Amino acid sequence: MDIKNFENKFKNFDGKIYFNYSLKKLNWFNIGGDTKIYFKPDTLQNLVEFLKLYKKEEKLFVLGAGSNVLFKDDLFEGAVIKLSKNFSRISLLNENTIIAGSGALDKTLSEFALENSLGGFEFLSCIPGSIGGGIRMNSGCFDKEFKDILISVQAVNRLGEILTIPAKEIVFNYRSCDLGKDLIFLSATFKGNKKKKDEIEKEVINLKTKKEKAQPTKIKTGGSTFKNPIKQTNKKVWEIIKDSVPSGIQFGDAIISDKHANFFINKNNASYKDMKKLIDFVKEKVNNKTGVKLDLEIILVE
Repeated sequence: MDIKNFENKFKNFDGKIYFNYSLKKLNWFNIGGDTKIYFKPDTLQNLVEFLKLYKKEEKLFVLGAGSNVLFKDDLFEGAVIKLSKNFSRISLLNENTIIAGSGALDKTLSEFALENSLGGFEFLSCIPGSIGGGIRMNSGCFDKEFKDILISVQAVNRLGEILTIPAKEIVFNYRSCDLGKDLIFLSATFKGNKKKKDEIEKEVINLKTKKEKAQPTKIKTGGSTFKNPIKQTNKKVWEIIKDSVPSGIQFGDAIISDKHANFFINKNNASYKDMKKLIDFVKEKVNNKTGVKLDLEIILVE
């Protein structure tokens, strides 16, 4: 990618484009180098114009809340797109249906549902991500997943074409779905059920209490590092790691949480290499001891 050519192409472009932009502060791990291009579209038109000018074969990564991504320390040879606040609006479509921008946070959608006496969204209060990321990963906790409340997704492809995809046409799996990587999610519609506010509040408090007891908070982490190996064992991944990996292991400033063994932490100034070494070490130890092959839940952006 020739940056000078790209700069010339976008000289009169009405959008927030930055070159050689640091990714370190844009993710929860607080790890990563620069990206050649960082783009924050303010409008759908803005985004479509960018996609039409940006070469289809060039690397592109859409960043949500940054809660489950690990960037390399080297330069990302492509563009990172982060949707602006204009893509984070939430509104009622009817008394049981909510439409939410893909940039909105999961917990914000949960709060909106509470204010409008809609149940079914309580679990989102415990997921630290955005709507777009939640759909892409079919995020979930406490036996509920995005697929359980999703009606449809609106997206744009690399050609700048707008699509509406019904949830019934999407194949959802544990922490994944079959929607193409070339799609950028714009918004989604969700179904809820009428429920008393105090009942919703009680459920949210209960779920948050469970989460705070089991998981570390206010730290530099990407959340759950590995998926639960549900097809290989009934054991939770944190149990397997705890039984397979010696305590106190660390690479540079990359460590395993004492509170939850599936949470890997940047203790101070860990690099991508440090975290990747820890990930690979744990995968090897678990496989050697149990025969279980762990799959990453966090996304490595290389």
